[in-house]
Amino acid sequence: MQEFANSIGGEWTKSRSGRTFDDVNPADTRDVVGRFQASSADEARAAVAAAAAAFDAWRKTPISKRAKVLQSAADHLEAHAASFAEELTREEGKSIALAKDEVLRSAQTLRFYAVEGQSFTGEVFPNDDADMLVYSAREPLGVVSVIAPWNFPISIPARKIAPALITGNTVVFKPSSDAPLIGYRLAEALIQAGLPKGALNFITGAASEIGPALVESPAVRAISFTGSTAAGEQIHRAAPLTTRVQLELGGKNPLIVMEDADLERAVDLAIKGGLSLSGQACTGTSRLLVHSTVKRDFTDRLVAKVKALKIGSGMDASNDVGPLATRKQMETVLRYVDIGRGEARLLCGGERLSAGEYQHGYYVSPAVFADVAQTARIAREEIFGPVLAIVEVASYDDAIAKANDTEYGLSAAIVTKNPRYMHRFAQDIQAGTVKINRTTTGNLVNAPFGGLKRSSTSTFRESGRVGLEFYTQVKTVYQGL
Repeated sequence: MQEFANSIGGEWTKSRSGRTFDDVNPADTRDVVGRFQASSADEARAAVAAAAAAFDAWRKTPISKRAKVLQSAADHLEAHAASFAEELTREEGKSIALAKDEVLRSAQTLRFYAVEGQSFTGEVFPNDDADMLVYSAREPLGVVSVIAPWNFPISIPARKIAPALITGNTVVFKPSSDAPLIGYRLAEALIQAGLPKGALNFITGAASEIGPALVESPAVRAISFTGSTAAGEQIHRAAPLTTRVQLELGGKNPLIVMEDADLERAVDLAIKGGLSLSGQACTGTSRLLVHSTVKRDFTDRLVAKVKALKIGSGMDASNDVGPLATRKQMETVLRYVDIGRGEARLLCGGERLSAGEYQHGYYVSPAVFADVAQTARIAREEIFGPVLAIVEVASYDDAIAKANDTEYGLSAAIVTKNPRYMHRFAQDIQAGTVKINRTTTGNLVNAPFGGLKRSSTSTFRESGRVGLEFYTQVKTVYQGL
């Protein structure tokens, strides 16, 4: 079994605590993917100090050299995409095809910011004084803490770290303890590509132990976090007033199926959006708001297709649904299935699979509930698993009212052929990502991403060119000639 180290100040070192934790395969927990450092708070503080010490030199590094680092790291990810995808599938559980796509997407993200960062600058402002030049300059903030989740453990860090580095910031990167290996591979790629010592620091360990040092220190000028709403709110409360905070949090994303929808397409979108990552995507479909005139036909088609899905290890390309990523997540899903049994009608699934090939994995069969009331907990609380709740709607206005009746506002989709519905939906829905005849999941590397309401701080968007804004501050200069 390989043991993986932290990288602090340019040195790959084991934790002085001597403690480690194992990264296990959720499809077969007998398979230990790697052993990682259970770091201490002192080591987290050392990582922040190393990033602070490296900042001045890195911000003064020519932009072309910073871009070259990102391009070289992208080359490394692409060259090792097949092996890295296998590691990602082993530690997180997603299908090997999705894992390879994620690695390649991360390389694409690095390349995008290597180019866009070189033209991201300030403005020159006309004025009436011929002897004065007025312009704005964008400057890096300083030390950035990147705290990433386990469901997209390389693509989400890549879209945070790449814009931070290209704009001249230094980074402390903490991956999720439930999928740290692919984060290690990303850090390794960037460091080997030529980052100076301390520009990127990689540290693993429990959030309760090392999180405060990455959040509360006044030396940390920005925090970018993706994870649960509860954890995000705790970070927001703990961060100093002078620390910029970017949070992308939970969702309870609806797919509206109107009376004129292509039902086969609607069913496929529901399954792809809700079950392709075993329901473990923040933008995953969890609520199906179905018009009463097509509800029965849609439900029958959906249940038939869900029952036919093949469940098993993501390493087998013929499987449709993999395991839950952790035991804790599996237990959460099973708890919500029990709650749902008392609130609605379970049509299929929701069972712990533990016999035969499933006995050492975290498998739950996809669940579909019908007759779900708007007030039901399974219709209002984020489950983050393969659970679909069908809610009946009487009209477009009823669908919009129910879709918006949630504390979340991350992603939403509608299936319809009616151009009027399409046009109104884009205006009426309270979500940061709006999809029409598409799944609630997925976003472009070059387009902004983020939620509304309690799904996000809604201050700075991630991804796309606007993703650079969070990592820079504007200084306005008045220069007399």
